[in-house]
Amino acid sequence: MRALVIPILWLLTALANPAVAAALENNLQKHPSPYLSLHGADPVAWQEWNAKTVARARQEGKLLYVSIGYFSCHWCHVMQRESYRNAEIAKYLNAHFIPVKVDRELDPALDARLIEFAEKTRGISGWPLNAFVTPDGHPLYATLYHPPSEFLKILMRIEQLWKDDRTQLVQLARHEAIKPTGPGRPRMDRAQARTHARQVVDEALKQADMFQGGFGEQSKFPQVPLLGFLLSEHARNPDPRLAEFLTMTLDVMARNGLQDHLGGGFFRYTVDPSWKTPHFEKMLYDNAQLAALYLDAAHVLGREEYRAIGRRTLDFLLHEFRDATGGFIAALSALDDHGVEGGAYLWSEPQLKAVLNREELAAYRGYAGMTGAAPFDNGWLPLQSATIAELAILLGRDPAAVETLVHSAEAKLRDARARRGLPRDTKVLAAWNGLALSALVLGAREDNRYREAAQSLHHVLATQLWDGTQLVRSSVAGTTGGQVSLEDYAYVAAGLTDWAVLSGRDGDWQLARHVARTAWQRFYGSRGWRLQENSLLAAEDGQDVVSDGPMPSPSGLLITASLRIATALKDSSLRRQALAAANSGHRQISENPFWHASVVAAQLQAAGVKPP
Repeated sequence: MRALVIPILWLLTALANPAVAAALENNLQKHPSPYLSLHGADPVAWQEWNAKTVARARQEGKLLYVSIGYFSCHWCHVMQRESYRNAEIAKYLNAHFIPVKVDRELDPALDARLIEFAEKTRGISGWPLNAFVTPDGHPLYATLYHPPSEFLKILMRIEQLWKDDRTQLVQLARHEAIKPTGPGRPRMDRAQARTHARQVVDEALKQADMFQGGFGEQSKFPQVPLLGFLLSEHARNPDPRLAEFLTMTLDVMARNGLQDHLGGGFFRYTVDPSWKTPHFEKMLYDNAQLAALYLDAAHVLGREEYRAIGRRTLDFLLHEFRDATGGFIAALSALDDHGVEGGAYLWSEPQLKAVLNREELAAYRGYAGMTGAAPFDNGWLPLQSATIAELAILLGRDPAAVETLVHSAEAKLRDARARRGLPRDTKVLAAWNGLALSALVLGAREDNRYREAAQSLHHVLATQLWDGTQLVRSSVAGTTGGQVSLEDYAYVAAGLTDWAVLSGRDGDWQLARHVARTAWQRFYGSRGWRLQENSLLAAEDGQDVVSDGPMPSPSGLLITASLRIATALKDSSLRRQALAAANSGHRQISENPFWHASVVAAQLQAAGVKPP
């Protein structure tokens, strides 16, 4: 860590002077990625991240400016509008750097590596993620959104430093990484696995917001992998502290602004600690995981309303995310078709009055918390502010009559909202569809509609995203692309395994094993895990464990899926491989248990701890 931080501090203190121009061509027109094609008309001469682009940087002796974003990201659109369509900034970027634009959803391994670099050197990360990378592949400096004047100053100063002292910059960028130890013995010690589990629970409770639910004091993210682990631990060893925290968190996520109360589904996160102000993008991976979390919580915590939320979220995915093939698209934009953030979800006073009659409006205002000054420029976001019973007392009316008014108002508002335009990212991503398959299988245990949808999605994964020998990362209108990664194989293997348990068919088990075995061959070895096979970034040494993020650790999920497959098919070699990988990375887990819940869950399974 020290070796990383000192160079960045040196670079930050050095920032403030100018330079001049030259020209490339923008290569992103008509790119199959909806996000990259948005940048096809920018005056910035965007290149794709590939060996040819890196070779050009080496030939010209220029830094690569690697800008990573995604279709539904609000601040990515803002930076495009302010900076990448600014003629002066574009001219400077084109002259002095090799500008590269990356869709994070097509290259998750590159994104993960540069996110990690930003977190270690700046203490923060997010998107748009903008990194300066040396021609030999060493990340040098990372930053996020900046207004145009600040951004241009950063470009100018980094170019000046590169021109004046290139040798020192290259040396500073070559930092030491943690050396992986590789596989352990193919046997997991139960006491050690239980110790790690206690560490995860203790750290989670230490960081928990016991007043407003979730974790953190500013923005609030669902953190589903960790919540799912805590739910499992409570099911194994009932703990009133966990029950209280989980119930409060699940309640507030469902009641306030993280959930879309009119159309269903969950937004990606909220920008406030009380879960009321969302960033309005909706992602497949969030909604698949949250549907499964609420269905599990209904069973573990005995709350029937959680089952309804889980089913409602699956219904939302079937209605809004499913494409004609039976696969699921990646995301719905935060911006509406007029470029307004949250415009598809917000209601102004005139809009409400145009849709609802006086009685409906009075009832729905109280029910959805749409009173007082509107918190957004474009109006109110419906929340769950009161129950029907509470509202009936407040209005002095019969509860049945109030319920009729609220349901009538919701139906009218849904119809009106359906006429609003909301851009969609139509990529069908292998990894995220693996998560969706797992969620649908969970729903299929109680509703045949979800079983049919799961079967259809299984067919998409088996025939469109798997060619018999390997997975593809993405499919858009039949065009495949992207950089396939460990997460694709791990999440698809987990989804296929869940389906095989449900179907009981030998062919389904064999496919799950084929995908899992291919993952081990391509992404695991004596130096641990690789997020992708051939990285263009330098010093890709491998790692003993891969941490959780918004999605579960791919190493943890692959170990878990492989152990289940090995048991079902009596595959001793696959079992040994999974056990050896599970018995590794103990120091990293103990030092930072909060981000390793999925790996610890795999260790518990490897140690034979009975599942809840």
